[in-house]
Amino acid sequence: RRRRRSVKGMFLWSRSSSRLGVSSSSSLSSSGGRRFASCLVVAEHDGGSAVSAGTLAAVTAAKAIGDVSLLVPSGVSAKVEGVSKVLAGPSRPSAKALASFAKERGYTHVLAAVSSSSKALMPRVAAALDASPVTDVIGVVDESTFLRPMYAGNAIATVRTSGPVMVGTVRPTAFEKAADLVDGGGQAVSPDEVADIPEDALAPTVVADGKDASSAGKKKADLATAKVVVSGGRGMKSGDNFAMLDDLAAKFGDSAAVGASRAAVDAGMVGNEKQVGQTGKVVAPDLYVAVGISGAIQHLSGTYGRRHIVVTNATHVPGMKDSKCIVAINKGTSS
Repeated sequence: RRRRRSVKGMFLWSRSSSRLGVSSSSSLSSSGGRRFASCLVVAEHDGGSAVSAGTLAAVTAAKAIGDVSLLVPSGVSAKVEGVSKVLAGPSRPSAKALASFAKERGYTHVLAAVSSSSKALMPRVAAALDASPVTDVIGVVDESTFLRPMYAGNAIATVRTSGPVMVGTVRPTAFEKAADLVDGGGQAVSPDEVADIPEDALAPTVVADGKDASSAGKKKADLATAKVVVSGGRGMKSGDNFAMLDDLAAKFGDSAAVGASRAAVDAGMVGNEKQVGQTGKVVAPDLYVAVGISGAIQHLSGTYGRRHIVVTNATHVPGMKDSKCIVAINKGTSS
């Protein structure tokens, strides 16, 4: 059964699902006779001079809608497959100015990858455009219809927008990353145009979570797109013990990142940029290592898509039904 309800400028159909996400390959489709759509993707940098992995996933989603323009922070080099125009903008764009720019240029969609900065910026852009934002998009049906999770991922909503401009955020783990033709090689690529968007000193910096200027030149996986994630929970007891998880993640190389449960974040062990779960990051690694995490549903909803999981020092083994491999290590025993 489907239930339909309307919100300002938006119609929703919800359907139950045994899965917490939808593969982009199964949800991307084209529709004939649709109006020409053009997307402005607000890029984040990776702490250096390249765009983030989440931005590359947002470009893939935008390519399923129409023509793609990429707005990059000043000083960032970008040459991404499928992008027709690269625009240079400020590192702290004004939401009102960004909305005015999108409206004047006739963009039908303004997208960004889900992150702390986009959660602060995109709702303000939507408000300036008098539009209802569509957050956490995991699939594109057509230019006005999108899929997003609801109820901690236990249902997938089909959302249809009716306004002139759609503003949304894209879940990076739901889409393949577009090819970065610069690929961090340090090659300078000049933008096609400098966008007339002023900087707002109070606005958030468009930078990938966990990255900053000190990250430049350092190879460090983004938590949201890492292939291996090592997370700690309440059982870590203190922030100092997270150094052990850092050492373990380092053994996996540059593709690994360290995360944490909300309990560990609330206890002040680590910063909230490491939180994995319903109110934190959504990850989909090949290997997820949970240390001292009980496996609350709010945490598991942020780890859907993981292929293998290793659980140690947990009261019970979370995610048994949807992981291909479980290794549980509890009090010296394994199964």
